[in-house]
Amino acid sequence: MRSGRGNVTDDPTSAGGDGPAPAELVVVTGVSGGGRSTVARALENVGFYVVDNLPQALLLDMAELAHRAGQAVRRTAMVLDVRSHAFSGDLVGGIRALAQRGFPAKVIFVDADDEVLIRRFESVRRSHPLQGQGRLPDGIAAERKLLAGAREIADVIIDTSHLNVNQLRARVEELFSEEDTRRLRVTVLSFGFKYGLPPDADFVLDARFLPNPHWVPELRDLTGREDEVSGYVLGQRGAGTFVETFAWMINATAPGFEREGKRYLTVAVGCTGGKHRSVAIAEELAGRLRQLRVHAHPHHRDLGRE
Repeated sequence: MRSGRGNVTDDPTSAGGDGPAPAELVVVTGVSGGGRSTVARALENVGFYVVDNLPQALLLDMAELAHRAGQAVRRTAMVLDVRSHAFSGDLVGGIRALAQRGFPAKVIFVDADDEVLIRRFESVRRSHPLQGQGRLPDGIAAERKLLAGAREIADVIIDTSHLNVNQLRARVEELFSEEDTRRLRVTVLSFGFKYGLPPDADFVLDARFLPNPHWVPELRDLTGREDEVSGYVLGQRGAGTFVETFAWMINATAPGFEREGKRYLTVAVGCTGGKHRSVAIAEELAGRLRQLRVHAHPHHRDLGRE
């Protein structure tokens, strides 16, 4: 990797192909109460060496240690949060410094709605680390301001507002399993518009143009994962074209995203309640993408909420 100093290189991974292969680095951050600990455990499950509550000032030192250790810690995840007294607030600068030294890192940002965070803190009777003498919402707002830059540059934003621990773990494991890590991974996320737009969506598709199975008595209590509902939804006029069009679009743009270094894409499919149409379309779209050799899996945010 060339630096800004002519032909001088300070990339420890480019010295004529000698030395250990570069470590795969992941930085995990996000709001307190968002689920960083669950993400860390999930990364351990797929082979990462995880360093929790790492002081920001030690990011580069840890990256260099991981590089020198070679296969022993080939996949390393560093978890940072504002509880560290060494947290400077310039996490973006720290991550850019890693890349400049030849240690590019993927950034996972874990987020959740304020209301959800408040309920989580109240359920465990803990104060927010930045709350001080103020109220819980004050601490949440202060932390969001401190982490705004990190959220902007994140490779993966996971909104945990509607995820339980097992769902969050499964999503992280799907994203970071070792199968061809250079390829784009697509999450096709079903949701209900009445519960709000997914904040981590790269594309939002609206399936509400299709007739709603909710108004068909024998289908009302079923979901889009069941054959009766899936057949009804996909048999409607325009449904097949809808799926084929967006499968083609995602397949056509995937190579460009990969060339630009994007590895994770969230395609959100919405209907009114996230139970019938969006679920059936998400399952079908993920299947079509897999047929096109795009690494895709469905995830259903609001299924079971009604």
